[in-house]
Amino acid sequence: MQPQIYGIGNPLIDILISATDTDLKKLELAKGVMHLVDEVRQSEIIQYFNNSNHKYMPGGSAPNTILACAGLGIPSLISGKIGNDKFGNIYEEQTEQYGAINGLVKGSGVTGSSIILVTPDGERTMNTHLGMCREFSPEDINESKLAKSNFLYFTGYMWDTDSQKNAINYAISIAKENDVQIIFDVADPFVVDRNSIEFLKMIEQDIDIVFANQTELAILFDSNDIEKSTNKLLKIVKRAGIKLGKKGSLIIELGEKHSIPSRNVNAIDSTGAGDMYAAGFLSALSKGYNSRQSGEIGGRLAEEIIQQFGAQFDLKKMSELNSKVFSIY
Repeated sequence: MQPQIYGIGNPLIDILISATDTDLKKLELAKGVMHLVDEVRQSEIIQYFNNSNHKYMPGGSAPNTILACAGLGIPSLISGKIGNDKFGNIYEEQTEQYGAINGLVKGSGVTGSSIILVTPDGERTMNTHLGMCREFSPEDINESKLAKSNFLYFTGYMWDTDSQKNAINYAISIAKENDVQIIFDVADPFVVDRNSIEFLKMIEQDIDIVFANQTELAILFDSNDIEKSTNKLLKIVKRAGIKLGKKGSLIIELGEKHSIPSRNVNAIDSTGAGDMYAAGFLSALSKGYNSRQSGEIGGRLAEEIIQQFGAQFDLKKMSELNSKVFSIY
């Protein structure tokens, strides 16, 4: 099958644990941030929560988005690197269940994993060991499928190793040669803080659509004034979806801004909210909706995911949402 959306990301097994702000302080973890850790640090955190219930789910930011797009009926491929192990096999099974096209490549190391600590306010703090994800390289990209796709999608989480960055730069070159629209989600404040100069250059030169939240945008443009930062952004990119949490979102389209209000929902867990926003937006674009409509549909999907525990919908819920979220137009 030929994909409409070619997604590149870090396939990770999510380990979800309920935690308190006190727990985060004792573990010296910054709340709401994605921390890159080694296997020893992961073991320390798991040991701390030894008496708590753990929930295991396939995850990773871009894979979450691509699996959801596939579940919404859009031919979508997920490209990434996994291990030849139990978690890797689970990941491939999940990919097939959601109907996504398997572009995963197996390496000799372990499949990456992420401990996600969810506090009562729904905020998530991630502790990620990337495993084989770090070795994703240009050779792992299916050039022919990417060249024939409509969209290339990736996130800032791919900026951990030179191998990953080289792969993304190679994918960008293929996309540009074949008029494939390039969509970039900056992904996380920690990632933006480390790579803001590179990100700004890439956004200006290569990107068609950008996704970011208010905190990430503030770091990117060194300003807490959302008006100033969005004005700077619209000068370097044609389209963007800016996530504003409870305030909804802001869509930038060809120099104009459109505010999209949020609905009042009961947030249980914010894990995957940004991923589902991207999934709704991408799926809507693939169905021919404009950027403003796509932003509203993305917001609806994000509102749905924060009302449940975990970063992905089950297949039954996905089938319901396929009719629900696109019926607003």
